[in-house]
Amino acid sequence: MNTIMLLPEIVANQIAAGEVVNGPSNVVKEMMENSLDAGATSVSVNYRNGGKDLIQIVDNGRGMSHVDARMAFDRHATSKIRSIEDVYNLHTFGFRGEALASIAAVAEVELRTRREEDELGTLTEISGGTFRSQRPVSCSVGSQFVVRNLFYNVPSRRKFIDGDNSRLQSQIKSEFMRVAMCYPEVEFELRQNDAPLYRLMPTNRKGRIIDIVGKHIKQNLLDVEVDTSVVRIEGFVGRPQAAKKRNNEQYLFVNGRYFNSVAMQRAIVRAYEKLIPEGTMPSYFIYITVNPDMVDVNVHPQKTTVKFADHDLIIEILQAAIRETLAKTGAVPMMDFSQDMGIDIPVLQQQGRIYSEPRTATNSAYNPFAAEYIDPTAPMPDTPFTGFDVPYDGSMPKLKGGYTPSLAREAEFYTYPMSEGVESKVEYIDDEPHEVEEQLLDFIESGGIGPQVRTFGEVMSIGGGYAVAMYGASLVVVSLKRAKERILYEDIVRSLSVGVVPVQRMFFAEELTLSLEEYEILESYAEEFATLGFEIEYRGEGGISVAGRPAILDMATPLDELLYELIHNITLGDTPIEQQRCRMAEIMASRGSRCFASGLNSANASELLHQLEKTENPCFAPSGNPIMAEITMAEIENKLTK
Repeated sequence: MNTIMLLPEIVANQIAAGEVVNGPSNVVKEMMENSLDAGATSVSVNYRNGGKDLIQIVDNGRGMSHVDARMAFDRHATSKIRSIEDVYNLHTFGFRGEALASIAAVAEVELRTRREEDELGTLTEISGGTFRSQRPVSCSVGSQFVVRNLFYNVPSRRKFIDGDNSRLQSQIKSEFMRVAMCYPEVEFELRQNDAPLYRLMPTNRKGRIIDIVGKHIKQNLLDVEVDTSVVRIEGFVGRPQAAKKRNNEQYLFVNGRYFNSVAMQRAIVRAYEKLIPEGTMPSYFIYITVNPDMVDVNVHPQKTTVKFADHDLIIEILQAAIRETLAKTGAVPMMDFSQDMGIDIPVLQQQGRIYSEPRTATNSAYNPFAAEYIDPTAPMPDTPFTGFDVPYDGSMPKLKGGYTPSLAREAEFYTYPMSEGVESKVEYIDDEPHEVEEQLLDFIESGGIGPQVRTFGEVMSIGGGYAVAMYGASLVVVSLKRAKERILYEDIVRSLSVGVVPVQRMFFAEELTLSLEEYEILESYAEEFATLGFEIEYRGEGGISVAGRPAILDMATPLDELLYELIHNITLGDTPIEQQRCRMAEIMASRGSRCFASGLNSANASELLHQLEKTENPCFAPSGNPIMAEITMAEIENKLTK
């Protein structure tokens, strides 16, 4: 007896549906894309019970004839593919037919559609892949799809979407936003159980992003644009200061489609290297345009994974474009807190002549003991001259061995160590350079050249939780709250690394009542809360008694609010415990600093900032927000110039 047989058409369609349609969100995505391919300028989406009972898509596109409306539900029906080459040269999502057969195989589908030139439209009904009826009907121009009882005839698939409406609703919203974000010129509406969630009016890309993500993103968007023979890249990236640990504001689009790419995500993060705290993610909304024959969108059934012919080159162009944007817009701070400050050497003048500024350079072949570098006319000291002694205690630089070199003449140069790791060659074009030499040495000895010590100078509290101070050679405004947050965070993490956070026993235990869900979470993580310095007695039915609290935190920190926030920020699942602890430490530091900085005087603020100097990252709070901001000379001049 033969064992191989052809599957019935209905079974084949149901299997294919499992690849294209994982759940209600895939139905919404496919139908919205079909509407856009039909030229719709208005698309409305409505769903009930997480999309399991009903999904309704209404558009004002071109509509279909009664023949197309029937054929659109047949497997492999299409309006644009005639040969295999067409598969790799698609300019649209697909016109009706590609996904409808799969959807109709696992649901009850009703289509009302009319073209502008037709007096009546067509009503077509399909159930479980079986054609039921088709008849004329009065309807508006465009198409209206109603998908009911998804997976009703595939119980094994239906059970995976039953009873999880919150997740299904979140997925539908995500797919809706991805499509809407790519077509800002189209009006979109999303309804949940017939109640409006989103109403997006036609706008530009930036306006659509703000409408979807929220107004908070407006001030953080930086334009990215580059056009090459290989690729055109447009869109927006977020300012480094707005990077967050939990950030879902990352979108990549190619030729009007949303897609995922781990490689591109890594490239974007590398473009922010040293600008954002480790573990945070910047926002980005990148729109890529390439020739359709240079990208394969059919790698994945849901088409969220694509392949580029020039993958590596596009990634390099993308990374370079983002770096250029960050530099041009001033997102990269003028003051780099992680490096020594640059040295600004003034132009030297002598008798009306202008001498060229020192040029940064190195001479890899330089050997102070070689014959061509020895001046036979110079006195030889006991200790050979090897440059400047540059002290790191803030005092003036001195010459090693007490030897002052004579500068070379007639376009020869002498190498001066300007600061740690930097050399500068000073070229002289005058026959009498001795006066220039004296001016340069006077400039050096006056402190013009020397190490930039990254410590706070005199500190003045200005109220409102802020202080002004010199930080190295720059004037900065410091958020005392965020400074305290950084100090507390590192104190907590340091305590966790050696065991537990010290406990402060309370005179009277604090009684709290939690919901059953909160109580279960707290009890499940009892060991972690004990490690964080909480002494808790679990009394059942949501009741707890707290006899001890973290000694690191001030007693003014509300205990109940702190516990509630910790509980609600625990990530259930397979999150590593170290990551959980860091997140909890961040919350504790944030809570502990909220009521701290409002009444500090200058002396207290100075003490706090000197503690901040000793932290691993004095520039950013654990949340990723900047602790200090530089006040530049340009800003001062702008304020005082009339």
